[in-house]
Amino acid sequence: MYPAMQALLKLLTIVCLALLPAALAGCGGDSGVLPQSADPNRTDNAPQASARKDANVYAATHAGMLAAAARGVPYRLYVPNSESDTVDVIDPERKEIVSSFSVGGLPQHVTPAPDMRTLYVNSNQGNSLRRVDPRTARPTGEPIPVEDPYNLYFTLDGKTAIVMAERLARLDFRDAKTMKLQKSVEVPCKGLNHLDFSADGRTFVASCEFDSALIEVDTRRRKVVGRRSLPRMGMPQDVKLSPDGKLFYVADMQADGVWIVSADDFRIKRLLRTGNGAHGLYPSRDAHLLFVSNRDEGSITVIDFATGRIKRKWRLPAGGSPDMGGVSPDGKRLWLSGRYNSEVYGIDTHTGKLRARIPVGNGPHGMAVWPQPGRYSIGHTGNTR
Repeated sequence: MYPAMQALLKLLTIVCLALLPAALAGCGGDSGVLPQSADPNRTDNAPQASARKDANVYAATHAGMLAAAARGVPYRLYVPNSESDTVDVIDPERKEIVSSFSVGGLPQHVTPAPDMRTLYVNSNQGNSLRRVDPRTARPTGEPIPVEDPYNLYFTLDGKTAIVMAERLARLDFRDAKTMKLQKSVEVPCKGLNHLDFSADGRTFVASCEFDSALIEVDTRRRKVVGRRSLPRMGMPQDVKLSPDGKLFYVADMQADGVWIVSADDFRIKRLLRTGNGAHGLYPSRDAHLLFVSNRDEGSITVIDFATGRIKRKWRLPAGGSPDMGGVSPDGKRLWLSGRYNSEVYGIDTHTGKLRARIPVGNGPHGMAVWPQPGRYSIGHTGNTR
C-alpha cells in the first residue's frame, strides 16, 4: 500500500473512533435515563430506579430482625385519635389501652425516627410534632413547631425529614434531627398524601388524593420531575414499593383497588380491584404478600407480590373500617385502626380471623405498631428497610 494511502486510512480511523460514541448515542444507546422527549409526564432527565432480579428492599425486615435501638422496647400500638386529639397506647398482648395522652389538634400519624429511638406524633392542625419515647411510651419535651405535618417520611440516609404539608400542597425538607426547615417545594398535587422511595432512594412517588394523580420527585435535587394523572378519577392513598424495586403499588379509595406503577419509567400499568375504599398497604414479614385494607367495606385483600394477583380476601365480622397500622414484629398479626368505628383490629395474618377488637378514641388514623424489624425507618407509620 502506498504511504499516502496508509496515512489517509490512519487519519480516517482516528476520526471514526472519535465520532463513535456520539454515533452510538444517536442510534439509541441505553443511557439509563429516560429522555424528556420520550414521556411528557416527566419534566426532565429524572434518575431511574434500578433493581437486580434477586434484590429485596425488605430483606432486613423479616421476623425478629430488630435493630439494636429497637431491642428490648415494649411491644405497643400507638393510636392517634384524630377527633379526640389524643394518643392511645395499647398493649397488644393484653389487648387493652395502658395509657393515653393529649397532643396537638388533629393528630394524623405516629412516625418512627430513622434511628428508631423516637416516635413523632404528627398533628397537622396543631402545626406540631410531639416526640414520644418508645421505651416509656410517654411524650418527651415540648412540641416541635412544624407547619401542617400531615405525614412524615425520612430519606434512606436518615439525614432529611420530608413533611407532607397537605393543605399547603407543599413538600417541606427539614433536618431529620432538629427539624429545621431546609427547603419548601410547592407541588402540583392537591391532597398531598403518602409516598414511598425507589429501591436506591434517588426518587420517590407521592399520591395526590384530591387531584387523581401521582408525582415523582428527585430526592437529592428536591424537585418534581414527573406528574402522572390516573387513567380514571380516583383518590390515591398509600404507596408501597415491591420487594424487587420494580413496581409501586398505590391504593385508591375511589377506584376501589390498587394501581400498579412501573418504578423504571413512572408509567401506570393496570388497576387491581381489591375492594371498596382501598387505603393502607402493608408487606408481610417475609415480603411475599401485600395486605390491602379496604376501609369502606371492612375487608383485607391479600396480594401475591410475585404474581401481582389477588390470593384471597378476609372480611371483618360485623363490619368495620380498617385503615392504617402495621404487621406485628413476629409477623403473626396485622393491626389496623378502625377509622369510623373508634376501634383497633388485630387480624391473624395466616387465617384472616379477627383476634382482637379494642375500643379507642374517636377517629383513629395512622397507628404505629412498634417496634418493627429493619435497619432504619423511612417514616409513615413504621415503614422500614
